[in-house]
Amino acid sequence: MDLSALRFRRVVIKLSGEALSGNVGGSGIDPATIKATAEELREVHATGVQIGLVVGGGNIFRGLRGASEGMDRAQSDYMGMLATVINALALQDVLERLGVPTRVMTAIAIQQVAEPYIRRRAVRHLERGHCVIFAAGTGNPFFSTDTAAALRAMEVRADGLLKATKVDGIYDRDPLRHPEAKLFPRVSYDRFLADHLGVMDSTAVALCRDNGLPVRVFRMAPGNIRRVCLGEAVGTVVSDEVVASSPGSVPGAMQNPGSGSQP
Repeated sequence: MDLSALRFRRVVIKLSGEALSGNVGGSGIDPATIKATAEELREVHATGVQIGLVVGGGNIFRGLRGASEGMDRAQSDYMGMLATVINALALQDVLERLGVPTRVMTAIAIQQVAEPYIRRRAVRHLERGHCVIFAAGTGNPFFSTDTAAALRAMEVRADGLLKATKVDGIYDRDPLRHPEAKLFPRVSYDRFLADHLGVMDSTAVALCRDNGLPVRVFRMAPGNIRRVCLGEAVGTVVSDEVVASSPGSVPGAMQNPGSGSQP
């Protein structure tokens, strides 16, 4: 494929752990679902896009749920981080069986099964065409995997953060409860935070705002990741309104002039 056709050369994709279970709110890892997800990623990888991944752990253990049931919050968050490692290793296995070279890098040292996260090494892996899965969140309790995805995207100088979720994008209200809900093609960081629009952790969005990292929120459906990387208007862009509406901007595009450069 002609690389000039790509809107994004390097992305970090955030997947929920529940997306691997095959059901909303489901638990465990469904073999058919994780294979379908890996095949989607293989198609994107084949276009030449450099892929970083952050996978949640909610299908195995959710830290906030543990804390709500009386566990120490830090302890339950560490358990949630370990759950993301399990998902990362499972996804790595399927990707490699499909021919996609993959590295798992963890924020918590588990050197028997994965590499420790080192920013410059992660960038080199991406440049060499490896898919890199960032596991164990930020390595610190009290931070979500959304925030970890935003952090890693900025550290490796990705063109944008792609959040694949269960809805088509960001709405003005819950579309499951309100059929008349309006889908936003674009929304500013400040409006997202002021209106508590959900879908993504507010700390992650604030971090993206402060560092000018655009976010695309879209439904995890066959072909959508590839469509986003090709610049098609899928889902909702969260960015600075001035940048998003500037003259000459491409609808649906997210730009970060620092992407793909050496660290």
